[in-house]
Amino acid sequence: MRFTKDHEWVRLEGDVATVGISKHAADALGDVVFVETPEAGKSFNQGDSFAVVESVKAASDVYAPVSGEVVEGNAALASAPETVNADPEGEGWFAKIKISDASQVEALMDQAAYDAFLATL
Repeated sequence: MRFTKDHEWVRLEGDVATVGISKHAADALGDVVFVETPEAGKSFNQGDSFAVVESVKAASDVYAPVSGEVVEGNAALASAPETVNADPEGEGWFAKIKISDASQVEALMDQAAYDAFLATL
């Protein structure tokens, strides 16, 4: 699993990246009440806003950690947004993206680097 400084995570399986927000981000948001995930077929560049998550505290954009085309959005989050709090780095994933540049994944932080980054916040 790899992480961004904006607290998104990526798990790569072949050329498809599953993307979500980190446990740190989910904890900081508080109770998630709404999630808008991208539709299959939409393409994004790394850094583009591709999803929205709303909590009792705030609404936040979620940024694409990699460039590519969405092959699946997690439709289950529409009726169960609390899944993002319960399992942010598992069942609370936002989208699966067919990546266009694998080197973008390698440039993201691994778990140790992300933990070190969190310690500076």
